[in-house]
Amino acid sequence: MGFHRQCDGVTRRDAIKVGVLGSATGLTMSNFLKMADAGQVNSKATSKAAIFIELPGGPSHMDTFDLKPNAPSEFRGKFNPIKTNASGVEICEHLPKLAKCADKFAILRGVSHSLGAHPLGQQFVFTGNRPNPSLDYPGYGSVVAKEIQGDDDLPAYVAIPKSKQGPGHLGVKYASLQTNATPRFGLPFSVRGITLGNGVTMDEMRRRSSLLKDLDRTFDTIKDRDDLLSGLDKFSQKAFSMITSNRARDAFDLSKEAPNYTKLFGEDDFSQSCMLASRLVESGVKFVTVSLGGWDTHSDNFSKLQNNLLPKLDAGLAGLFNGLAAKGLLESTTVFVSGEFGRTPKINARSADGGRDHYPRCMFMLMGGGPINGGQVIGESDATAAGPKHEGINPEDAAASFFRTLGINHRKEYDTSIGRPISIVRDGNLIPGLIG
Repeated sequence: MGFHRQCDGVTRRDAIKVGVLGSATGLTMSNFLKMADAGQVNSKATSKAAIFIELPGGPSHMDTFDLKPNAPSEFRGKFNPIKTNASGVEICEHLPKLAKCADKFAILRGVSHSLGAHPLGQQFVFTGNRPNPSLDYPGYGSVVAKEIQGDDDLPAYVAIPKSKQGPGHLGVKYASLQTNATPRFGLPFSVRGITLGNGVTMDEMRRRSSLLKDLDRTFDTIKDRDDLLSGLDKFSQKAFSMITSNRARDAFDLSKEAPNYTKLFGEDDFSQSCMLASRLVESGVKFVTVSLGGWDTHSDNFSKLQNNLLPKLDAGLAGLFNGLAAKGLLESTTVFVSGEFGRTPKINARSADGGRDHYPRCMFMLMGGGPINGGQVIGESDATAAGPKHEGINPEDAAASFFRTLGINHRKEYDTSIGRPISIVRDGNLIPGLIG
C-alpha cells in the first residue's frame, strides 16, 4: 500500500509530525520542505572533525591571498602584500592577524573551474562534484555526518547560521542543524530546537514525544516507508535527544568560555560564530559550517573589502586557527575555507571605487589543521591571476584531499534510493604536498 501524498508532496503523517515538533524545535513546514571501493579509513588521517568556512558571493583572489603587485594597474588593485610568519608567503595587508598565523594553513592558488553562476559554482565547490541535473550530490557536511559516528545527544552537522551545503541524495536525516542566527558579543545565544522556547516545558516536550511514538505505531502497519519518512523519523529522535540533553545546550553556550579564550576572537558576528564553531567541535560535533557572505563585489570592491569583509575574515579566521591550537584541537580538526569562484582580474568601472565580476577560472582556497602541511602555497596563477600558471587545482581534487584528512575514502560508493551507485567524489586526486 503506497502513501497518498498531498499536492505539496508531503504525506499526511509527515505533516502531522512536523506540527507536533515544530513549535518547540523550529522545524517549520517551509523549512521541512527545503530539507525536502574498498578502504573506507585511512590510518594516517588525524582529523576527527571539520569546520568549513563558506564565503558565498565569491571573494576576489587578487585582493586577498593571491596579490599581483607587479601586474598593470588595471589588474593589480589598491592593496599591497605583506609578509607572513611562513617563509616566502605573502597575503593582503588587510589580513595582518592571519599573516601572524599563516604557518597553520596552506594557501591553494590557481584553483580553477568553469561555472560562473552562484548556485552552480556553490554546488560544485561545496560538494566536490560538477552539478548534474539528474543527481543531487550531498555537501561535505552530510557526507561527514554519515561517515563519522557521533553521539546521539549532539547534532553531527551544524550550520551557523545556514549553509549552501545540502544533504542531496543522502536525504534529510543527514541535513544540518541550522542555527538560523549568529551569536552576538556579550549576549546569550540560543538555538531553536535545543533551547526550549515559546513557553514549552520539558514535560510538554516529553508528552509530544510520547505522541510521536503513538503515531509511529499507527503508521508502522504501512510497509513502504520512503526515504523522506525515515529521514524525518531520525530527525525527530535526534531533536528530542538534543532538547533533553544538557550537553547539547552547553555546547552552544559561549558564556562558558574563559575570558582569555574569548579575547582571541573579534566582537563581530563572524568572529563569534567562529568561536562557537570551535566550541561545538570541542564538544563532539563532527562538522560545522560558518558563513560569511557579501563577497559579490561587482562595485565598490576595495572599500567593501577594506572596511568590512577583510577585517571580519581576518579576526574570525585567525581567532579560529589560534583558538583551536590553544585548545589542542587543531591537529584533529580540518579547516577548509572557500567561496564558489574568484573575481575578474581586470577591474571594471561600474563605480568610482571599481569592482570585479564573477570569475571561476582562477580562485583561492585555504586548508589547515589535521594532517595539512601549513605554512605554504600550493599551486600558482599566471602574471595577472587570470588562470593557473601550470596545471590548476580543481574542486574535485580539493574534495578528495579534504576527505582524506578525515580518513574518508572519496571513491566510496553510496546507493541512491533507486539503487544507483554514486561515488562520494566522482573525479579527483589528492593534491601533492598538501597532506603530511
